[in-house]
This record gives sequence, structure tokens and C-alpha cells, in this order.
Amino acid sequence: MEYHVVVEKMCGCAKRQNMPQIKTFDDKENALMVARAWAQQLNESFCGKHEFNVIPVDDNYVIAVGEGSY
Repeated sequence: MEYHVVVEKMCGCAKRQNMPQIKTFDDKENALMVARAWAQQLNESFCGKHEFNVIPVDDNYVIAVGEGSY
């Protein structure tokens, strides 16, 4: 089974960096670990206009994009 980490909405910073919107994994625990690390990286390296959080959706993880700074 495949597990996906999906960025909900590609903000301007993500588009400028040509960041992928979806990453796929064979292991659910690995997908969660990467999703958390990815969201943390986005919060720390992007412009700060948005906040990124991980939300489980079925067997996948969505990196939600919210307004406001990290």
C-alpha cells in the first residue's frame, strides 16, 4: 500500500522553489515522519505568511496551509 504526503495548497514560496506537491511512501510511519519534518521545514524556511500543519486524512497526510505566521 502507498501512503501520500500532500501539500494542500501551493503558496508562492513553494512555487518559486519548484517544490513537489505530493510525496509517496511505502510505509505509513515513514510518511508521517516525513510529513512532520517537511511541515517544520516549510515553517522555518518560507516567508512566514503561512503556517503549515500536518493533518491525517485516511491513510495519508495533508500539510495544511493556514494564514498567519509560524
